[in-house]
Amino acid sequence: MSASPQLARLRLIVGLGNPGADYAKTRHNAGFWFCARLADDIGARLNYETRFKAIAGQAKAQNLWLLMPQTFMNRSGGPVRDLMQFYRITAAEMLVVHDELDLPPGRLQLRFGGGLGGHNGLKDITAQLGTQDYWRLRVGIGHPGDRNEVVNYVLKAPRVEEQTEIDTALDRALLSWPQLAEGNLEGAMKSLNTKPITQIRKELP
Repeated sequence: MSASPQLARLRLIVGLGNPGADYAKTRHNAGFWFCARLADDIGARLNYETRFKAIAGQAKAQNLWLLMPQTFMNRSGGPVRDLMQFYRITAAEMLVVHDELDLPPGRLQLRFGGGLGGHNGLKDITAQLGTQDYWRLRVGIGHPGDRNEVVNYVLKAPRVEEQTEIDTALDRALLSWPQLAEGNLEGAMKSLNTKPITQIRKELP
């Protein structure tokens, strides 16, 4: 795992998913869910940006861009690269939010760099940027138990109880946004990576 930069100031949040109504409620779109909710919370208006082939918006008060590539998961890197080049954003200033098979629903993990875990969105972003040294927020969706079922699993909606756990995890991530916005990523890591879901629920308003 790469060493995380101290007090990095985030300038870009990328939510990963697939475009279109057919995919909107599927597990693979957990990154889109977070990005849309964050935009509502911080007042960033999201619109389709032709030059980036993505839904994007800026929270000007925080000098922050939100991006949801509309090129399908395995081609996520192009829109990310294009926006980063246009606004001169470095990899260390980016947080990618994505679904994670290796974490159960309700769990989160914030980390800097590290492996790609077979995630096609991360693979393409890394290939386009030439580095995997960027922040990731892994949103647990659980694993079907059979690797041959992974594609079908991620492209289906979570069960009701799983969706509840995922939504609660996203609530916690949004509550930690002030830490992330201030550049206190190490503090956010301690909070998001270690707190059990039962404690998270008690802390929600």
